Amino acid sequence: MPFGLTNAPTTFQAAMTTEFRHMLDRFVLIYLDDILVYSRSLDEHVEHLRTVLERLRQAKYKANRDTFEFVRQELEYLGHYVTPQGIRPLADKIEALRVWREPTNTTDVRSFMGLAGYYQRFITGYSRIAAPMTRLQSPKVPFVLDDDARRSFQALKTAMLMATVLSIYDPTLPTRVTTDASGYGIGAVLEQHDSNDWHPVEYFSHKMPPINSLDDARKKELLAFVMALKRWRHFLLGRRRFTWVMDNNLLTYYKTQDTVSSTIGRWMYFIDQFDFTRKHLPGLSNRAADALSRRPDLCAVTHHAFAFDEELQRHFIRGYESDPDFATLYAHVSSDHPPASHYRIADGYLLLHSRGKDLLCVPRDRRLRTRLLGEYHDSPLAGHFGVNDTIARLRQRFRWPDLIIDVTRYCDSCEVC
Repeated sequence: MPFGLTNAPTTFQAAMTTEFRHMLDRFVLIYLDDILVYSRSLDEHVEHLRTVLERLRQAKYKANRDTFEFVRQELEYLGHYVTPQGIRPLADKIEALRVWREPTNTTDVRSFMGLAGYYQRFITGYSRIAAPMTRLQSPKVPFVLDDDARRSFQALKTAMLMATVLSIYDPTLPTRVTTDASGYGIGAVLEQHDSNDWHPVEYFSHKMPPINSLDDARKKELLAFVMALKRWRHFLLGRRRFTWVMDNNLLTYYKTQDTVSSTIGRWMYFIDQFDFTRKHLPGLSNRAADALSRRPDLCAVTHHAFAFDEELQRHFIRGYESDPDFATLYAHVSSDHPPASHYRIADGYLLLHSRGKDLLCVPRDRRLRTRLLGEYHDSPLAGHFGVNDTIARLRQRFRWPDLIIDVTRYCDSCEVC
C-alpha cells in the first residue's frame, strides 16, 4: 500500500479486522500493524500464537521477526503499561502532563486535551473536570484562560498523577455496574470482585445532555444506566448475571406505571437484553458514581478522603440531638412509630428525601460544618470556587440551615481566595 494515502490507515485496519474477526476480544487485540495476543496459560498462549501466525501466512502478510516479543508478563501497548495486576498510563505520558505549561492558545488546549482525553477512563469525573477546558477547544469561543479554565487545567494534571490502576476485565468474575445522575452529569463505575475486594475496571462520566437536564431524577438515573450499558456492552451483553447498583428503585417504579413515554419504552426494551440483578444503595453510600456525576471538585478523590466513619457519625448524632432545628424531628423519626414524612434515619444520619434524592441533614455543629466546608472548598480538586458555586455543590447533597451565611463567612476567611 503506498505511503501518504488519506484512507490508508482505515483501509488497513479494516483488512486486519476482517482477517482476525473471529479472534478479536477473545485472545487478540489489533491496532493497525500492532497485534497483541493474550492468554491465561503458557500452553494456551502457544496455541493462540500458532493460530495467529497461521492466519498471517494464509493472508500472505509478512511479519518482521525482529519486532516480535513473546511470552511477556508485562508490556507497553498503545500508551498503557499492562501487567497481571492491571492497567495504568505510561509514566512518561503522565510526566508530560505534569510539566505541561499553561496553554496560550486554542492549539495548545487541543494538544493537552488530546493527551488527557486518551486516559480519561482512569479519571473519575473526567467530563466535568475538563468542561471549562473543553469549551476552549471550540473555534466559536474566544480564547480566554479564565480562573475556571486554570482550575480545570490544574485539576486534570492532579487527577492524572493520582490515576487509579484499572483491573483487566475477566468475564468469569462477579461484576457490578454502579450508576448515578445529577443535574450536571452522569457517572458510572464498572467493577469486578476477586477473592478479596471490588476493583475498578473503568470509570465513565458524561455531561448531562441539555435535553435531559430538566427531566426528573428517575429518568436521569435510567439514562445513566442506559449510557453505561452502551459504553460497556461488549463486556456485559451475553454474560452471566451482573449487578446494577443504584440509589433509586426506578425500574420498579416504571414497570408499575400504566403508561410510559416512548423514550422510556425504548430504554426499557434495550435494558431487557441484559441479564442483571438490582441492588439499591442510598446516595450517601454510593460515593464513587455519585461523585462522578457531580461537578469537577466532587470527584471520588474528595469523597474517599472524606469518609463517613464512626467518629463522624457520632458528631452527626450529637449535633442532631442538640440542634434546635433537628432535635425534635430527629427524636420523632427515630422513635418506634415514626410519623409519615419525607425524613428518615439511615445508620444514625437524618436524611430528607427531596426530588428523588436523599439529602443529608447537617446540624449546627461548628466543627462538623467547618470540616464539610473544607472538603467542598479547599480539597485538592475543589479548586476554591466562589460562594455561589460552593453553595450549589453543597445543596446537591445536603439539607443545611443557614448554608448561605456559613459558606459566605468561610469563603471570605479563606487565605487562598
